[in-house]
Amino acid sequence: MWDFSIGRTIGILARTMPFILMRMVIYFVITLAFILATGTGAGIGYGVGSLSDSPESFVVWGGIFGMGFVAVAVYWAREWLLYMVKAAHIAAIVKLIDGEPLPDGKGQVAYGREIVAARFGEANLLFALDQLIKGAIAAITGLIGGIAAFLPIPGLNAIAGFANTVIRLSLTYVDEIILGYNIRTSSNNAWESARRGLVLYAQNGIKMVKNAVWLAVFLWVLSIAVFLMALAPAAAILYAFPGQIAGFSFVLAIVFAWAFKAVVLEPFAIAALMAVYFDTIRGQVPDPEWDAKLTGASDKFRALTQKATSAFAGRPVVA
Repeated sequence: MWDFSIGRTIGILARTMPFILMRMVIYFVITLAFILATGTGAGIGYGVGSLSDSPESFVVWGGIFGMGFVAVAVYWAREWLLYMVKAAHIAAIVKLIDGEPLPDGKGQVAYGREIVAARFGEANLLFALDQLIKGAIAAITGLIGGIAAFLPIPGLNAIAGFANTVIRLSLTYVDEIILGYNIRTSSNNAWESARRGLVLYAQNGIKMVKNAVWLAVFLWVLSIAVFLMALAPAAAILYAFPGQIAGFSFVLAIVFAWAFKAVVLEPFAIAALMAVYFDTIRGQVPDPEWDAKLTGASDKFRALTQKATSAFAGRPVVA
């Protein structure tokens, strides 16, 4: 059914526990900020609304503005989170997948950051590269034929459309996989490595998507279970607030489930899919036909190719 090893993936996560703990602290702070901002906004709204005939509506809007403020702050912090945490964790995962021991006497987080800094330099380069990769990924689903590769049966357009949506959602972690490939190759041209990694992913798309869909199902089932378990404590925290504000317990349970998914489930999915990807592409070279398909289908991939060419114009690429 799937090609990844659950036991091996859990073992990799266990061996990179410092990153898991760091993620836990970061997303705990984010979750706490959502709770405090919502409660503070709702309290201010209730205070202002007490001067009107319908204070409950002010409570709701105050909570919404509080959550929105934190959401904007998290959005602007995404570049730092990518560079300082996610990329460094991926670097450590790559070493473990390849059977390389992590160094003794040095913290994993510091080691991972050193690898990322040596590979990409400044955070803005990694962020720009990540955005181009994300844009190019959108073309892969259509190119591999989507659900038609699995169910080549006429008259299933509606089912195929729904299934293709599921497949698109399952491609969430492709940019992290390509980042891992980039770190693994140690090429002197990160743009070219990313371009090659995308072609290799696309030419093995059916196998990769099959595994990604299975992982997406597992992750969503577990996330829903965590959400249901979080409803009770979230409701208890907000029990003291009057009327409509109790509805925010639902939203906060979603935030908690999102945090759990980001702390534990996301690294699991990345490690599992990366192991499958590395095993699948072993001994392969990028197929020129798939390279041409991606070039024709995605302006982001063309931009990536341009960057790869201009960044090292006239200099040989060391793979």
